[in-house]
Amino acid sequence: MSARLKLTLSYAGFLVVAGALLLAVVWAFLLRYVPPQATVVSEIGFVPGRHDLVRAFAPRAAWTMLFLIVFGLLGGWILAGRMLAPLARITRATRRAAGGSLSHRIELEGRQDEFRELADSFDSMLARLEAMVAEQQRFAANASHELRTPLAITQTMLDVARSDASHDHDALLARLDSVNARAIDLTEALLVLSRAEQGAFDREGVDLSLIAEEAVELLLPLAEERGIEIDLTGELATVSGSRSLLLQLVTNLLQNAIVHNLATGGTVRLETRASPGAAELAIENTGERLDPSTVASLAEPFQRGAGRIRRDARVGVGPGRGAEAGYGLGLAIAKSIARAHGGTLRLAARDGGGLAVSVKLPSGEARR
Repeated sequence: MSARLKLTLSYAGFLVVAGALLLAVVWAFLLRYVPPQATVVSEIGFVPGRHDLVRAFAPRAAWTMLFLIVFGLLGGWILAGRMLAPLARITRATRRAAGGSLSHRIELEGRQDEFRELADSFDSMLARLEAMVAEQQRFAANASHELRTPLAITQTMLDVARSDASHDHDALLARLDSVNARAIDLTEALLVLSRAEQGAFDREGVDLSLIAEEAVELLLPLAEERGIEIDLTGELATVSGSRSLLLQLVTNLLQNAIVHNLATGGTVRLETRASPGAAELAIENTGERLDPSTVASLAEPFQRGAGRIRRDARVGVGPGRGAEAGYGLGLAIAKSIARAHGGTLRLAARDGGGLAVSVKLPSGEARR
């Protein structure tokens, strides 16, 4: 049975039971005090007895019960339909969403009752799903385009070598190795990004200050090569998460601050702070002035701001490091890792030029 039919039968049954109880009350508290047989009183005449009243009352009571049944069924059917109308709208929207239409919204009007709350929650879910699907489609298109480029370059070099027998094979192998390394770097960066977005990692207590020291030690040769000074300060800041992913987060942010710094004489400042229930990592770097309207898009996959590292640049600091910066995945991966740990990543343009990044994560004590 449908929910509407169940509600109708419930309404009708309740009405019939209420009528039966009312008749029972009449019988118990009125008819019981009437004598069973009729009597004749000289002053007032004929006085009917209990049996006379029952014979007169029973047919009318039966018709009344039949009326209550019919009225309960018809009225219950109408009331159930009116009550379940919002649910029907939600069902239609669900079917449209299941068919692939995520742009439809219920937009249920009326009072803020349970159905309105359900409809609003469903609309919010559809909006989030639509945004996520659009982001995934855009990401897949960009990833396909980026992966196609090194493959096309490889195919072109092989065609040239095949048509020219006197081609320098050592140079060809070196170029093929470089292009293949770029493709591997990009693939590893995409895998890290997917792993962070899915939250597929084990958690442990991690000190952000130690992670920052390790990242600085890893990227210090790159900073010295570019003439960039790194200033690291901070305090104990414990979070609950994956040590490898958090190291990836800090390394990506630090590498981005170094690579997109001033040509020479630039500085990068790292600071870790602990507050009640949270741990924060702040990284600021000097550099050219950035348009505040474009800063927010820098954390999107494959987005590169003005003056960012060229696609063919390699910083040479380990697997995945060059690809993440060159392909515009470094900040995107850092943002995904922060979000997977229940935190946030904020970007802001510095007044004097450069970028300020703030990562705020729940502390290890709060997570437990």
